[in-house]
Amino acid sequence: MATAAATSVSEPEAESKAAPKAEGEEDEVKAARTRRKVLSRAVTAATYKTIGPEWDPQEEGVSESDGDDEEYGMASSGESSPGEYEWEYDEEEEKNQIEIERLEEQLSINIYDYNCHVDLIRLLRLEGELTKVRMARQKMSEIFPLTEELWLEWLHDEISMAQDGLDREHVYSLFEKAVKDYICPNIWLEYGQYSVGGIGQKGGLEKVRSVFERALSSVGLHMTKGLAIWEAYREFESAIVEAARPIAGFLSPFDREQTFDSQLEKVHSLFRRQLAIPLYDMEATFAEYEEWSEDPIPESVIQNYNKALQQLEKYKPYEEALLQAEAPRLAEYQAYIDFEMKMGDPARVQLIFERALVENCLVPDLWIRYSQYLDRQLKVKDLVLSVHNRAVRNCPWTVALWSRCLLAMERHGVDHRVISVTFEKALNAGFIQATDYVEIWQAYLDYLRRRVDFKQDSSKELEELRATFTRALEYLKQEVEERFNESGDPSCMIMQNWARIEARLCNNMQKARELWDSIMTKGNAKYANMWLEYYNLERAHGDTQHCRKALHRAVQCTSDYPEHVCEVLLTMERTEGTLEDWDLAVQKTETRLARVNEQRMKAAEKEAALVQQEEEKAEQRKRSRAEKKALKKKRKTRGADKHQADEDDKEWGDDEEEQPSKRRRVENSVPPSGATEVEIGPAERHVSFDVDPPSKQKEKVATLKRDVPKVPHDSSKDSITVFVSNLPYSMGEPDAKLRPLFEACGEVAEIRPIFSNRGDFRGYCYVEFKDEKSALQALELDRKTVEGRPMFVSPCVDKSRNPDFKVFRYSTALEKHKLFVSGLPFSCTKEELEEICKAHGTVKDLRLVTNRAGKPKGLAYVEYENESQASQAVMKMDGMTIKENVIKVAISNPPQRKVPEKPEARKALGGPMMPRQIFGARGKGRTQLSLLPRALQRPSATPQAENGPAPSPAVTTSQATEVPKMSNADFAKLLLRK
Repeated sequence: MATAAATSVSEPEAESKAAPKAEGEEDEVKAARTRRKVLSRAVTAATYKTIGPEWDPQEEGVSESDGDDEEYGMASSGESSPGEYEWEYDEEEEKNQIEIERLEEQLSINIYDYNCHVDLIRLLRLEGELTKVRMARQKMSEIFPLTEELWLEWLHDEISMAQDGLDREHVYSLFEKAVKDYICPNIWLEYGQYSVGGIGQKGGLEKVRSVFERALSSVGLHMTKGLAIWEAYREFESAIVEAARPIAGFLSPFDREQTFDSQLEKVHSLFRRQLAIPLYDMEATFAEYEEWSEDPIPESVIQNYNKALQQLEKYKPYEEALLQAEAPRLAEYQAYIDFEMKMGDPARVQLIFERALVENCLVPDLWIRYSQYLDRQLKVKDLVLSVHNRAVRNCPWTVALWSRCLLAMERHGVDHRVISVTFEKALNAGFIQATDYVEIWQAYLDYLRRRVDFKQDSSKELEELRATFTRALEYLKQEVEERFNESGDPSCMIMQNWARIEARLCNNMQKARELWDSIMTKGNAKYANMWLEYYNLERAHGDTQHCRKALHRAVQCTSDYPEHVCEVLLTMERTEGTLEDWDLAVQKTETRLARVNEQRMKAAEKEAALVQQEEEKAEQRKRSRAEKKALKKKRKTRGADKHQADEDDKEWGDDEEEQPSKRRRVENSVPPSGATEVEIGPAERHVSFDVDPPSKQKEKVATLKRDVPKVPHDSSKDSITVFVSNLPYSMGEPDAKLRPLFEACGEVAEIRPIFSNRGDFRGYCYVEFKDEKSALQALELDRKTVEGRPMFVSPCVDKSRNPDFKVFRYSTALEKHKLFVSGLPFSCTKEELEEICKAHGTVKDLRLVTNRAGKPKGLAYVEYENESQASQAVMKMDGMTIKENVIKVAISNPPQRKVPEKPEARKALGGPMMPRQIFGARGKGRTQLSLLPRALQRPSATPQAENGPAPSPAVTTSQATEVPKMSNADFAKLLLRK
């Protein structure tokens, strides 16, 4: 449905604009001239028939044979072409017949498939199946509103086949249906032009004027398209004046005043009415009036014209915004609607809503706002009901529109049978959530409840209400649960409302208690609020015995807030109970609360144990990563030494294994007096190594770290800077490779890649632009593949100042127009999945989920143009097999991320927590690694802690973790020891 509706006639706002050289102006002029000729000929012939034989139309060159059908014809040449070449199309016709049968079968399964209707009509029309295409169009128009193109095509086909008066009445009825779907100036223009052809029939003149007056009421205020309707109406009346002018001299003064002068006044009236309305090209209309009128223009008309020009200046910014924007222009229409509602003219407010809905007919919020305005402001029955009916036809999947429609029908006194039929249509509309069915049932039950006169003990309406409650419960259990695996009413709100009605309005507490027993058996007995709701009902309409019974059951069953239920029981017994009742209540509440506290203690201990296990696992993972990193570093150091010193590694290998991080080699240097000479190999070669004291080695390391250039970052330029991450570590010259990519977004001021102390690229950088607009455009490069990995581009934000900032740019809420697809084969490409999804609607966006390395995870998000297409795709694609993988498809509704509880919250829930280790609030950090060399570590009889000897009770934690201090001489002896 969305494809056809969204591509419906967009308003060519510039057609009527005052610019003298607007695009398409020549075509408009030609069309206007043709229309005037048709109107003049038809009106002249009708005038001759009406006035009599005093005037010979042949003198004026008018022929009655000029019909109204010359402007119409079948759009498809295949329906009227001769059959001599039909043999050439046998194969194509056979394919079309097979496709027609497939589409008919598809519609028998799902009658709400909009695209199937459109394709079937197109093929039937191509094959010349006039009867079938008429039936197909009729079925489609009963379910969906048709676009302007579909209506004009249908109308042209029917007009070409119309032969007598009955056929003309049938065409009139089609025009009446067409103008009700959307505001369509072109259809109104066609309607007026076609009605002119029947002016010679009885009541034809009144019919034409009635059509044009209704057209002015509907679209006459349209600032860009209303001008065509005004001109067509004025040309029609002017044609009558010109036709009657030759015989005016033969008429008596009385007849002349009754015919010619009164007709002349109609043209004057149309000019004056048009000039009082702000429309584009008003100046040309005023000049035309001055030229046409034989008398001076009245001062009142000039004043109204000047006032309309002033109003036009106020509306021009909004009209120009619509001209510059691209369809569907929802934001521009919303601003225009706000302005019109502020101005307060109901006719103009209604018009701008209708204009917006032509391009945004699938936006439920716009229909809701429009219907709400009509319900509260205009309150015109026919108009209100018409808009509500159109709303549910355009967006049948939106339950709020159906609920509002039922309320509007009840508000305006629509017959009960009509409301019931509307409700049945709502049930078959195909909602995409289980809760939607609960809402529509509740709305209908509320309507039925308001029909019942509860002063009577029994009535037909009351029996219908009870039967509908029973049917609603069965429907939710059978239909809804089978489809959604849930009833949509976990709290049993429908049963609760039924119980309230039975207790309060029908005085039937027995039935209410039965309903509440059923509610509690559906998993609600553990909730305190459910028991208290039942207790309040018994308190208001039952007796004390049943209240006490309900509270005693609540104390035993409630698991979320048993304290609250116990407090209510004790309060009731304190005010109304006997001593025995009080003792029994105290005993039960104390026993229950003790058991609850014990359960909470166990749960808290279990949770604390789980937290400790997670921390231990995290520490183990950190330790494993550190060991792997150290081993990798050692292997890399060995390889470098072997390459530089050839076989020298044989002598020094043991020492390097013992102290790999303490050994440094300085090449191309003269050995000082403290250098050590080592004999290597049979040739008695001498290689000298510079071994500095430990203090000097530390100074050299610090100097090396200071020499590594640090990347400065100015936080004041965050608005023009983006943060780029997940780049390959192997990327050489990141500046040169990334600059062409980001220069497409704007002028790049600087690219600052981040390197480690050893000069290795760390996989991320900062890209600074000259302006903020370029930085915002660069965010569109997020997830772009660079050297086989998805590049992450995010705003540059200081998280220490903005801890709540989220980089994730996708919505985590329910999106009814977006699908979540899982179970995809890893080899499935984006193009292959898009080709599958296109068969069920217009795909706006498709995203395959990958890991940081760019490998697919078998998941995807598919965004359709509207909710209707998404719901159809779910029904058709869920369970589909793709490359031997069965996929799962559902509406996108990601689960809420669990926020880790604070220790204080866990302690409050379940008593004392397990003591944390001495690592600190965030576990054992990197700074708590042992700094004591392995050579100095000695086995101890006492148990060892993580970073030192186990603390004794008399020694503090800080003292326990201290290590013996060593001098520089001690470190030198350690390094030189063999």
